[in-house]
Amino acid sequence: MYILGLNAYHGDAAACLVKDGQVIAAIEEERLTRIKHHAGFPKSAVQACLGLANIRLEDVHHVAINRDPKASFGRKVLYTLTHLPSAELIVSRVRNALSWIRVGRNLYRNFPEGGMRAQFHHVEHHMAHLASAFYPSPFKRAIVLSVDGFGDFASAAWGIGDQQGIELAGKVHFPHSLGIFYQAMTQYLGFPNYGDEYKLMGLAAYGKPDAKDDVCRLVRFLDDGSFELNLDFFRHHRENVPYTWNDGAPMVGKLYDKKLLQLLGPARLETDMLTQRHKDLAASTQLIYEQALFNLINKLCSRTGICEIALAGGCAQNSSANGLITAKTPIKRLYIPSAAHDAGGAIGAALHVWSTVSSQRSKSLDHAYLGPSLLPRDIDKALKNRAADLLHHRIEVIPSENGQVQISATVDLLVKGKVVGWCQGRMEWGPRALGSRSILADPRCGDMRSLLNEKIKLRESYRPFAPSVLSEHIPEWFDLPRKEDADSPFMAKVFSIKAEKRRLIPAVTHVDGTGRLQSVEQNQHPEYRALIEGFYDKTGVPMVLNTSFNENEPIVTTAAEALDCFLRTRMDALCIGTYLIIRTVSN
Repeated sequence: MYILGLNAYHGDAAACLVKDGQVIAAIEEERLTRIKHHAGFPKSAVQACLGLANIRLEDVHHVAINRDPKASFGRKVLYTLTHLPSAELIVSRVRNALSWIRVGRNLYRNFPEGGMRAQFHHVEHHMAHLASAFYPSPFKRAIVLSVDGFGDFASAAWGIGDQQGIELAGKVHFPHSLGIFYQAMTQYLGFPNYGDEYKLMGLAAYGKPDAKDDVCRLVRFLDDGSFELNLDFFRHHRENVPYTWNDGAPMVGKLYDKKLLQLLGPARLETDMLTQRHKDLAASTQLIYEQALFNLINKLCSRTGICEIALAGGCAQNSSANGLITAKTPIKRLYIPSAAHDAGGAIGAALHVWSTVSSQRSKSLDHAYLGPSLLPRDIDKALKNRAADLLHHRIEVIPSENGQVQISATVDLLVKGKVVGWCQGRMEWGPRALGSRSILADPRCGDMRSLLNEKIKLRESYRPFAPSVLSEHIPEWFDLPRKEDADSPFMAKVFSIKAEKRRLIPAVTHVDGTGRLQSVEQNQHPEYRALIEGFYDKTGVPMVLNTSFNENEPIVTTAAEALDCFLRTRMDALCIGTYLIIRTVSN
């Protein structure tokens, strides 16, 4: 049985394919269209998933969509009648709901050959998030929690997952949302683009939460663990905040009200210098978010007596908060999928449908390598097409002598302080590069962070880089609240690096002494594991600096994109397939 899962007409459009309860392919549309956070119908992702399985749309038995326009219908009507939002807001919401209803029509229009016999299922947004976290997890029974912006008139949902499925126990409904709180503060601090919340999170480490009393006025913590916004400071509930979700980069209008300016002072423009005040506001926002999240988790633990949790939703991408969950709550084990954000709803919807129609739980998922692979013929074609550029830039292309990935030579380059692009195997699913489409460097180099930010990644200087660490060595280098925290394959949690180790790995140590951890096991990516082992053998440091293979764009997918990014940046080398490509003259 094949189930096609979709996140469409929203940011991070994506598709996945489930075969007999096993996720066999998952791809975000942005990787194929090259538009960050691509919103709209994921035509290219659907096509790629079908191609990886070597099937046609007519072979798909079920289509699962991570939205249900009928969900919370009574609440929507009641809210409209009692709050009288603007006519523009009502029309906008109706138009968005209609787009989800038309998914089947758009599938048929984009894939007319062979017909389509699939049954369609609309899965409530947060149920899809919960399913994306629980069903791939190793837990037999766990708290399930989704915290997001909005989806199907709710911003959070929780319950219990077990062998019978997922039973919902509660929700936070529109207009209250931790995601909207965090996004509004992100906009206020001068980061206006969709998905910029990670910039606020990185900036928070440079500040102190001295403004927490002011920022706390935006959110109220309730006794049952839920939360409410102080709506005086927001616009989304009464005005038509413009949202753009159709076939391009998503855009979100200003979410905060002018009263926020009266409380906190003038908003920062994107071009303004970052002051200590801005850094302190970022730290205060992060603190209030964490307190709200931990308050909810603590209450859920108290009510259920369960100490394991599967967490998803856009807010589950907040790796700084995630790393504190086992320290600040009774939680002993935590699972966060590699794509906790809305793209992951494609997998969640598909796995929910599998559970429903088969009465079976899907297979667990401990890796994220679900995208297209690099084929030797495509690498050869990319090298042939750019042969003149390679010659012009005096770049040497070294084929493998034994037909294997050139791991030892790549390690030698890293030890010498070189920056190496690394493209091997199937592309990762989710927003993090996890050793298939990565840029790698020596974590011991003190100036490596500024070099990467300023001359390769072309991004803000304060942004940190992550370490990929041999799993068995993690307790030697990180202060972990619990030993189970060492299991972090998806780079979803930030932990404190041991004080005595920080000077040894300055390139991956953030200003507050933390690092966003990726644990690397043998069975998840053998070539990447072998590379780090080789680096450890030569340096005594069981990790490498790992950042995504891109330059202010979606992570590269194809060999041609990897080669193009290598040529236009200051990377020193590229290990792609069995080739090692070395820049002989620095640019």
